[in-house]
Amino acid sequence: MLLADKQATLGPITRSPGYWTTVWRRFRRDPVAMFALLVILAIIVVAILAPYIAPQDPYKGMSLRRLKPPGTPGFILGTDELGRDMLSRLIYGARLSLFMGVTPVIFALVIGSVIGIVAGYVGGWLNTVLMRTIDVFFAFPSVLLAIALSGALGAGITNGLVSLTVVFVPPIARVAESVTTSVRTRDFVEAARASGASALTIIRVQVLGNVLGPIFVYAMSLIAVSMILASGLSFLGLGVKPPEPEWGLMLNTLRTAIYTQPLLCALPGLMIFVTSISFNLLTDGLRSAMDIKA
Repeated sequence: MLLADKQATLGPITRSPGYWTTVWRRFRRDPVAMFALLVILAIIVVAILAPYIAPQDPYKGMSLRRLKPPGTPGFILGTDELGRDMLSRLIYGARLSLFMGVTPVIFALVIGSVIGIVAGYVGGWLNTVLMRTIDVFFAFPSVLLAIALSGALGAGITNGLVSLTVVFVPPIARVAESVTTSVRTRDFVEAARASGASALTIIRVQVLGNVLGPIFVYAMSLIAVSMILASGLSFLGLGVKPPEPEWGLMLNTLRTAIYTQPLLCALPGLMIFVTSISFNLLTDGLRSAMDIKA
């Protein structure tokens, strides 16, 4: 009776929202981040539905309709240097551009996280060997390293993915090592270690949940860089090969028409800019939402 009376006096017990629920609530209150998320989702949907919404065949051209300006009947955004529909090529180009921007970061996230977490948790000579090896890659600017690797491996989608993955593994590994080093000295990790838990169990149960958030947010910030680097490689002829529709490659093929049809040349660059800035704004909003203490 006393317990029931006390509970009735205190009222119903309310549970505090979880961490990710709080993050989502904070993220929803950021209009800029939400708008960036909607833009990215729209681009992804367009890329997935490209075969159904593209008005023309992106590979089919005709010399008689070369470099038609935007607004031409039947070609809303005009045609490129081979008479192919620009709107269709931009829609299909979203597929390869997103693929070349996101896939290397995913591969680098997995590889870099494993290297950084192992180095940060084990420490000692293993940390020294792994991190000094990673530091070697920091001696080269990311752009030059990507160009050098792509030039050595040759042009193509696969070689471009390998080059960009190698470029992004070192920074992700460095961030993973830094956050893991700060977490491994926490009390809950020491308690798990004192209880006799194995190192693999501690990493899986205690460490991963506390380090994957910052690593993931940092990796998301690299997607915009990856898209720009992939477009740059294609522009230089070291990435995607013709006639595949890809925004960087479209910039390369249209550069000769910059004085006759400058608007056509600007369209692929505009898509690269909008997509990359949207990923940056989304990352900033997610980082702010995850900073609960602030």
